[in-house]
Amino acid sequence: MRGHYRILLGMAAGVGKTYRMLQEGRQAADEGRDVVIGYLESHDRPETAALAEGLEVVPRLRATHGDLTLDEMDVDAVLRRAPELALVDELAHTNAPGARNEKRYQDIDEILDAGIDVISTVNVQHLESLNDSVAELTDIRVRETFPDSILDEADEVVLVDLTPEALQERLRAGKVYPQERVEAALTNFFRTDNLSALRELALREVAEDVEERRQPAVLDPLSRQAITERVLVLVTPEPRSQRLLRRSWRSAQRLGGELDALWVRKPGQELSDEERTSLAALRRLAVILGAHFLEEEGEFVPAVRKVAAERGSTYVFVGTPDESRRREVLRGSLVSALVRELPGIDIRVVANRADRQKLAP
Repeated sequence: MRGHYRILLGMAAGVGKTYRMLQEGRQAADEGRDVVIGYLESHDRPETAALAEGLEVVPRLRATHGDLTLDEMDVDAVLRRAPELALVDELAHTNAPGARNEKRYQDIDEILDAGIDVISTVNVQHLESLNDSVAELTDIRVRETFPDSILDEADEVVLVDLTPEALQERLRAGKVYPQERVEAALTNFFRTDNLSALRELALREVAEDVEERRQPAVLDPLSRQAITERVLVLVTPEPRSQRLLRRSWRSAQRLGGELDALWVRKPGQELSDEERTSLAALRRLAVILGAHFLEEEGEFVPAVRKVAAERGSTYVFVGTPDESRRREVLRGSLVSALVRELPGIDIRVVANRADRQKLAP
């Protein structure tokens, strides 16, 4: 039987996720449960380290990478110890090169499969589908991400909340970073506008998770099968299509539907090295998000019509065209053709947020 998975989600470092995890671990131990710390990142915070005292810690696995010595969670040691509950910090962490799993959330999956309950922590900015939104809000591109499906598959997702002002006070008091880093943090990532935006993302994520869990499946009265929406997003082998894919995936999630990503390859089209790299990145992102990546060769609109019919698409998402294709779109040969050739299907054009600067007088 798979273990119970509880994820503590926060808007940023310092809101108290690790502290809450340790509190819950201590409470479980006081109730007689067998609890261990599989991995703890205290960030040299005295209050956090003090709360961990008295809880058994599974020794870390020491890995070397070049001149670096890295400490990672020893998954085999946790499995051999076989506790009832393991506390595992920072699920989006990337393991050292050469580890059997690339990411810590994959380590956690092995622990859960062994029937061990897990409490873990993560910040909302590490969600893969929010990567572009977070970059737009904070001007920082988060490199360590994890699939949204991890939250979907967890038994519980709990928000660890703090107001931006309270978090900034914790920063000033030296409870998050050393004093020499505080001013830089306050003027960069931990600005009030950044924290407010990240808090809104975290609140919305948990609210949507609660709504999804409480909403029963809607059944077709004739077939008695679940009715689902199906989104088809039209991508090209360009880096900007990653943002389009993420936006479409989140829309599909809100609709309670599935996502298909389609690239229509022109007959005889040869890709440049840059395009091949972008296409490979799109395929990887589709796997992470749980989308279905499709490739068709042929004329664009007929290929889209064929796939939409085969997949039962109810929405089609297309990105804002670049300058080279804008005249074609304005003549109505793309969006208008899609509307004409895909009756009964909603067509949505996903704007490039960077273009909003062009609205300025």
